Amino acid sequence: MPSSNPRPHPDPPLGAVIIPALNEALALPGVLEDLRRSCPLDEVVVVDNGSADQTAEVARAAGATVVWEPRRGYGAACFAGVAALRERPPLVLVFMAADGSDDPRAMSELTDPIVQGRCDLVLGSRVERAEPGALTTVQRFGNALATRLLALLFGARFRDLGPYRAIAWDAFHALDMRDRDFGWTVEMQARAAKLGLRWIEVPVRYRRRAAGRSKISGTVWGSLAAGFKILTTIGRIRLGC
Repeated sequence: MPSSNPRPHPDPPLGAVIIPALNEALALPGVLEDLRRSCPLDEVVVVDNGSADQTAEVARAAGATVVWEPRRGYGAACFAGVAALRERPPLVLVFMAADGSDDPRAMSELTDPIVQGRCDLVLGSRVERAEPGALTTVQRFGNALATRLLALLFGARFRDLGPYRAIAWDAFHALDMRDRDFGWTVEMQARAAKLGLRWIEVPVRYRRRAAGRSKISGTVWGSLAAGFKILTTIGRIRLGC
């Protein structure tokens, strides 16, 4: 029986970028153009997470591989992107936002340490180089609380829970990720700390979103729901669930 988590091909692609997207047709053209000019990796996968706008059409016109995942949730979209790469697994997976807030020019800072064998997971930390207004007060407070809990419960001193990150293909599958919603990023970090993966954080520029409103921080309810999900995810992993 073939493995459900195949090892990279003997001559695998260097890496792939996975971009979960929900109604980001206005922001995506700029994101994909920036990637075209500066992305060092081989494939760009846009996961349309049930958009009502032209997200899929915009992505396809720009040359991206488009995956449809109607089950809503950030984690669900990320899982769908990874699944689309199983036939020819890359060495490195990169996850980034579809709203233009992550800078593709920083991608080599995330991927190089993994390609060079120095670590398994590289996290882009937004807190040092965020543009004014890019991170809300609620986001900063939530980050501080969650990272302190991670330090207390797992002994890992992270600075951020941002979506911009790179991870080796094998390391990703070793984590046994499960969350299909807002807890995806913190789950990855908690499991990486628990498993003893080699990880580093690098400061990255974080911009105000190019268009539209955040699905999480754009509303009070979204912020509260995401915060609750993050805290319960930390607790669940600490308890071994």
